[in-house]
Amino acid sequence: MTNPARFRQFIARLSALVDRRGAGEAQLLEDGSALLADLVRHDDWLPDAFSAHSTECYRQHLLFCDPQERFSVVSFVWGPGQKTPIHDHTVWGLVGVMRGAETCREYAIPQPDRPMIVTGEHLVRPGEVDRVSPAIGDIHVVANALPDQPSVSIHVYGANIGAVARHVYDEATGAARPFVSGYHNAVLPNFWAYCTDVRASGGA
Repeated sequence: MTNPARFRQFIARLSALVDRRGAGEAQLLEDGSALLADLVRHDDWLPDAFSAHSTECYRQHLLFCDPQERFSVVSFVWGPGQKTPIHDHTVWGLVGVMRGAETCREYAIPQPDRPMIVTGEHLVRPGEVDRVSPAIGDIHVVANALPDQPSVSIHVYGANIGAVARHVYDEATGAARPFVSGYHNAVLPNFWAYCTDVRASGGA
């Protein structure tokens, strides 16, 4: 991590956007996508500990949670071949790819005792941002698109996503099972420890 200020600026701008847009989800997603795209186009701010992949499963690390839990920012780290189950979010979300690439397979709202219906699939490349919400489509599978190297994406959600009660779905029957994802990290990265820079510039 050589430029933590980039993430601080992103949080400040995102906080101001949420203050300004409130419940106006469509415009929040539009403006938030631009902010996230600008962040993930630069790969100089994420600490190594929050971008290291595991051979066991994909990892999700909380980077920041708004004090009022209006939004959270999470790094997802995918090893080769790793993917999520079919799942929903129940809140708005933005997914920006920073390293590698991801595939997103989208599903229709399930019908009881019927197979899940795929409605689309697309590739998300570095610098690109995907959107989800109950209003525009909320059920999908995300996977590392690269067979031989990890991928890293930065996710923004309209809640403390690791504590939100959500659902995973059985592809054959559409049956929903509740889950709460949690986070893999026990501590947060400190993007705000810039006292050395302040002192160097003549601060106390």
